[in-house]
Amino acid sequence: MKSDPSIPHLRPIYLAGPTAVGKSGVALALAERVGGEIISVDSMQVYRGLDIGTAKPGAAELKRVRHHLIDVAGLEEMFDAAQFVRLARAAVAEIQARGHLPIFCGGTGFYFKAFEEGLGDAPPAEAALRAELEARPLAELLAELEKGDPVTFQRIDTWNPRRVIRALEVIRLTGMPFSEQRARWRSAGSGEPGRWIGLSLPAGELHGRIARRVEEMFDRGLVAETAALLARGLEQNRTAMQALGYRQVVEHLRGKRPLPETVELVKIRTRQFARRQWTWFRRQMRLEWISLEGRSCEAAAARLASKLATPAR
Repeated sequence: MKSDPSIPHLRPIYLAGPTAVGKSGVALALAERVGGEIISVDSMQVYRGLDIGTAKPGAAELKRVRHHLIDVAGLEEMFDAAQFVRLARAAVAEIQARGHLPIFCGGTGFYFKAFEEGLGDAPPAEAALRAELEARPLAELLAELEKGDPVTFQRIDTWNPRRVIRALEVIRLTGMPFSEQRARWRSAGSGEPGRWIGLSLPAGELHGRIARRVEEMFDRGLVAETAALLARGLEQNRTAMQALGYRQVVEHLRGKRPLPETVELVKIRTRQFARRQWTWFRRQMRLEWISLEGRSCEAAAARLASKLATPAR
């Protein structure tokens, strides 16, 4: 794989969008076209063993294009945005040193935001406080957040307990609104200019892709993978247990619902997650949106490659 001399300064390209929209396929085709390497922006693909349920690239994809930030943590470890930023910066430097193009690809919006804006001096997690917050119902946490920091309350993904807990944790530890601190952290960002692209599909087509992906995951052995992960301590990792599909399969394994209902529930939860991602990216990030409707991954990659020769934002 050779680098493309027409790409100015090998500035990173960032591919974001909802789950199952086709980001990975476009990133692979683009990397092969312009001499790129992919940096995964996925908070669950970092964990070894979470393979089927996270749609992690397989051996064939990894052979086609070099990937980074996949399988960098064990189930016994916690992984957060600060670690992502540190590893991603190192990956960018390594990729550019080889004369290749860094291509960020994923759906974890907070990781994109952290890399772009920085996390500054955000206090580390405090075990006792974190345990206290995790023991409380989400509704109570949201009420506290709305009262203490209405700006963050309006912007945060209220379906994501981890985000809510982290915001409250920072507020309690610093005594300041989370939103005010985010504004100051902006100066600690990566400083990496680049092209920020959002990939989209009409809702009906995206829902069809989600349904097919979920069915394929179960056909490939998601239930068996989850059972094996439970034996390795999956439940002790609160972050990994939030991964779509795994939590629902754990409930199935414990007799809460039969398999057909579990499959349908995972489809529903994934559609809901994709809708939240779409809303978050539209509100929180300045992206050039490209619809993949009627386009193959190769055609979309060709269009993106032509964009890279023009000035980035």
